[in-house]
Amino acid sequence: MACWLLKTEPDDWSWDEQVALGKKSEAWTGVKNAQARNFMRDIKKGDLAFFYHTGDEKRIVGVVKVTKEAYQDPTTDDERWLAVDVAAVEPVAKPVTLKDIKAEPKLAQMALVKNSRLSVQPVTEAEWKLVRKMGGMK
Repeated sequence: MACWLLKTEPDDWSWDEQVALGKKSEAWTGVKNAQARNFMRDIKKGDLAFFYHTGDEKRIVGVVKVTKEAYQDPTTDDERWLAVDVAAVEPVAKPVTLKDIKAEPKLAQMALVKNSRLSVQPVTEAEWKLVRKMGGMK
């Protein structure tokens, strides 16, 4: 199982909206960056991802599980763009900010630090465990 980080503007799609769906999954759409799209091709059903609020918040607020692998983004006719379906798994007990992540030397190589604008990015197993710990999760 691979781990990921998915970024969203909370005004477009928030953690609260994701949670309100319960166990129902929702399409993660709107990715319009070639590198992020290529990462979406690698996402598999069952993979977990951090749910990251961008904008003024810049923080990890929850964890989602991928319920459907990459398919054409239903919000566009352009076949190049993909979506995956995700469902809420759990909130982060203490949201982990970008500032917190940048302050942790062990996360200096994390994609979020190196390329913070990328909307879909891989997270290593070590990064996953450390960020979960920082967020008060097991």
